[in-house]
Amino acid sequence: MKTNKFTFNILISIFIFALISIISIYTTIPFLNIGAKNLYLKQLLFYLIGLIATIFITYKGFNLIKKHHFLIYIGINVLLLFLLLYGIEINGSKCWIFIGSFSFQPSELMKISLVITLSVVISKFKETSHTMKEEFFLLLKLGIITLIPCILTFLEPDTGVVIIYLLTLITLIIFSGINKKWYIIAFLILIFLIVTGIILYLTNKDFLLNIIPSSLFYRLDRIINWKSSSGYQLEQSLIAISSGGLWGFGFNQNPVYFPEPQTDFIFATYAANFGFLGAVFLLITIIFFNTSILRLSLKKISLCDKYIILGIFIILFYGQLQNISMTLGLLPITGIPLPFISYGGSSLISYMAIIGIILNINKNIGKYRN
Repeated sequence: MKTNKFTFNILISIFIFALISIISIYTTIPFLNIGAKNLYLKQLLFYLIGLIATIFITYKGFNLIKKHHFLIYIGINVLLLFLLLYGIEINGSKCWIFIGSFSFQPSELMKISLVITLSVVISKFKETSHTMKEEFFLLLKLGIITLIPCILTFLEPDTGVVIIYLLTLITLIIFSGINKKWYIIAFLILIFLIVTGIILYLTNKDFLLNIIPSSLFYRLDRIINWKSSSGYQLEQSLIAISSGGLWGFGFNQNPVYFPEPQTDFIFATYAANFGFLGAVFLLITIIFFNTSILRLSLKKISLCDKYIILGIFIILFYGQLQNISMTLGLLPITGIPLPFISYGGSSLISYMAIIGIILNINKNIGKYRN
């Protein structure tokens, strides 16, 4: 009964997300160019493809993914490198691989691959006792595994996904149970780097500019100074959300335009149409969905699967927090989509694959009850 209840909770949440997503994208039609009028139909197609991926991974695919996790990790890194060398630049970024009319983002697949790879490495390490020296090599290995896709994705550039990679690494390290001395060491290293950077900036700015790419300064400046900056997109988003009131303007009645209403600012689109009550309903559904996933990590499952669930939770939670907060001006705009809601084939199918992983882990709970 518990297994069935969990599956029902997850699937009903996804059904609600799908309805909100497709309806919200449909309401953006007046603000899109002629070639993008059918995005809501494409989103429905992505959901159907994602459902197939969910079913496959639930019953077959997850075991294959875990078995060949490192080959998959290497393969996606090769795709990220291919993008940098031969990718088509769109709006200053090389994030998509095109195969005819179909395109996808390897970085979305890397989020899943990285979680599984790091989880397998940590769980194998935890099978035996270990010394500080052995923990050092574990941290070094985890750092290298994470650093490679971080560099490749950062150069695309896609800072938002890099943050997700790093948050995944930090979360899994925290729950790995390593000696607390490593936290002190990490803190001291961070302080040293900050102080060194400040000294170089004050005494030898030219040297600092030569060793650090100017694009890094630009992206850091956007993040650090986001609160003092004012942008048309954010201003219009705030107007749409606040003027919607308690009930919203009504289905397909939003009069306020802002760029990217179907992707980065889908929450503003939904809130403008359905108001404060609609936004609260979505937030309650998100909390219900997240807590269901988090409870799964507390059940009797393998250590590797516990780490995978924790990594998945961080990916979803950060995406939800970042996307909704940036539409309200609470966090900087980083282009992170709202999981299951924002338009996008790569992100949606990858999130549906995550659902398959979750359902597979839940399906196999019985193996660990004894």
